[in-house]
Order: sequence, then C-alpha cells, then structure tokens
Amino acid sequence: MTTNDKPPIEVRASKMHALGMSAAQFLKDYWQKRPLLIRACDDFVCPLTPDDLAGLACIEGTLSRIVRYERRRDRWLVETGPFAEQRFAGLPKRDWTLLVQDVDRWDPDVRKLLHAFDFLPRWRIDDIMISYAVPGGSVGAHVDQYDVFLLQGLGQRRWQIDASANPPLAFRDDAPIRLLQQFNASHDWQLGPGDMLYLPPGVPHFGVAQDECLTLSIGMRAPSAGELLAAFAAQHALEMDEAQRYADPDLAVAHAPGAVDGEAVRRVRATLTAALAQDDRAMADWFGRFLSVYRAAEAPTPKRLSAAQIEARLKRGSNFTVSPKLRLNYSQDDQMAMLHGNGETLPTTLRLAKLCTQWDLSIDSAQFAALSEPDRASVVELCKRGWLIEV
Repeated sequence: MTTNDKPPIEVRASKMHALGMSAAQFLKDYWQKRPLLIRACDDFVCPLTPDDLAGLACIEGTLSRIVRYERRRDRWLVETGPFAEQRFAGLPKRDWTLLVQDVDRWDPDVRKLLHAFDFLPRWRIDDIMISYAVPGGSVGAHVDQYDVFLLQGLGQRRWQIDASANPPLAFRDDAPIRLLQQFNASHDWQLGPGDMLYLPPGVPHFGVAQDECLTLSIGMRAPSAGELLAAFAAQHALEMDEAQRYADPDLAVAHAPGAVDGEAVRRVRATLTAALAQDDRAMADWFGRFLSVYRAAEAPTPKRLSAAQIEARLKRGSNFTVSPKLRLNYSQDDQMAMLHGNGETLPTTLRLAKLCTQWDLSIDSAQFAALSEPDRASVVELCKRGWLIEV
C-alpha cells in the first residue's frame, strides 16, 4: 500500500486475525478513522436464539424496545419493555425489530464474545445489544456518537453506510427515535452469520433485515465532554476551598463599568483551570469511579457475610464472580491498585485488581486458598459490598 492509498474497506478474517489484520494495524488504520467490513472466515455459532432474546425482553429489569415501521404512513413506533409473552404473537410478519440492551450481563455465553475485544481497554466496552428482526425490520437510517461493531449472528442483514467526508446529519422531527432526514449510501453490503461491520463515531448507517435475523452490537463507552464536566464538578465542588475564588489584585481603573472585559475573562479562566487541576493519581481515581457508575442501571446489594461464611460456602462448592450489576476497573499506583466499583474505591494488590476485572472471573475454594492473606481479606470485603456474588 502506497502512502496515497487508503486502507481497504473490506477484508476477510482468518483464524490468526479475527479482524483480518493485527489489532495494532486495525487501531492504526481504522479505529475512530474509517469503517471496515470483516467477512467471516468460518461458520459462526450464535450464542443465543430468537426465543432466548424474547424471553429476556419479558424479564423485569432488562432494557428492551420494539421498533415498528408503518410503510403506508412512513411512521415509526416505539414500545418499551418488559413485554408480555403474548405481545410477540400479535406482531406483524414484517417491519419490526426487538432490541435488548446489556445482554452480556444476563447471558454468560454472550459475555464470552467480549474476549475477542481484549485489544481495547476493558472500560471502553459498554455492552452487547442484540436485535431480532423480521424481514424489513430496521431502526432506520441513523448515526451514533460512539464506536460500534455490528456482528451478524443469524440470518442476513443488508447494511448501507455513508462514508463520505461530510454526510448530512439533520434529524427528522416526526419520529420517536433519532432518524436522519436524508441518507445517501456510499457502500451497500449483505452480511451473513459471522460477518462484522465496524463503524467509527459519526458514520450514518442503515440496516434492514432480509429475513429473520439476529444482530449483535458491541458498543463502546464514549462519555461526552458535558457528562465528564458535570460529573467532575458534582464530585469536587463541595470539596473545594472557599478561599479559592475569582481574584483581581491587578485590577485597573474601569473605563466601561458595565463591560466584562478581556482581563476578567482571563482571570475567570485561570480560576476554573486552577479549580479543575488534578494530579494524575487523583484524576485516575476520579475517572475510575465515574466509569464504574456511568450508564449503570442499578447498584449492587451489600451482603452481611463474614469471612467464615464465605469460606464455608466456597468449601461447599460455591464460586464467587463479579455482580452483573457493575463492571469493575482499576487504576494503578506503583505496585498497588485502586479497584473502582459502584462509584467507590477499594485499595487492593495489583494481582487481585487484574483478577477481578476479567470478563469470566470465577473464584472457587482452591483459588481463594491460593490468594495472599491481604487478597483474601479484600475478597471478603468485595463480597460484603455486593461487588462479588455467589453462584
């Protein structure tokens, strides 16, 4: 490839390279830069069925929607779950989609798919949303402000994207979901099981089911600047020293008393900059705690468990794993770590922090016995907080 050539927009995966290339090359050439279609190299086995997904959509606590399109009226309709089982029997044969968020938190087989994305920081991965669609089912032409991998699980889905430099991004004002007024496809593909389409933020796309199909959307976390600023201010505003405020010891005689002049703007900018200043350790601790509650639907339930009770349950054959209600992360400080969950921090060894942030953590009796005494004490505390649960 010469320096003037763009990387290909379509590649084929291999057993060695699931992305059709090394992870380093993908990050260099595609991540947050350009779309990529990755054709499957072998048969893909979808980890759940349409009936499994419908069953999840009926459970209290899941986030689910049904999106329908009425062609004659060019009208979109949205219903939110949980749904009664009989609702699905009353739906038409065409033009509707069921979407369920956070399926990885409900289904361990779906969660295993996240191992394929270990080349990304774990906290960057948000969830796996799965959609089931009948022929014609779609959520319309839209654009996301985060990276997404669209993995075809069952059936065939037609995907069109607009990879032009400045696509039109105005939204319709007559739809209950954010749909584009205008969509001009630059690429048009049909994806089958195992095919995967990567889209960076801001690329308009339009998917339509060609037959009954399941599509798995692995979405990334991308907090907006507004979300970050609001969370940071809420955390630190009450902790700030009252003496740290706007000051103007260099004030000159005002020639226009009603004006906010350039010097005042400079001083207020300096005041805010000083107020927001954090060293790397403090910023990492705040950001880790922020991520541990970002988009969290509910908090884990604390448990009144003693160390003796936990050891007894382990000896009876129980395992402990991370609660599906939260996703832990950690920041490192020399050889120690700050484990973040539910907006809180627990100091641990680096070894235990790495163990607790695995996708498929399962601590059994032998693993617990092999831990150091401080790590066993930390595991007991994690169980008490509800961060680790018995399975």
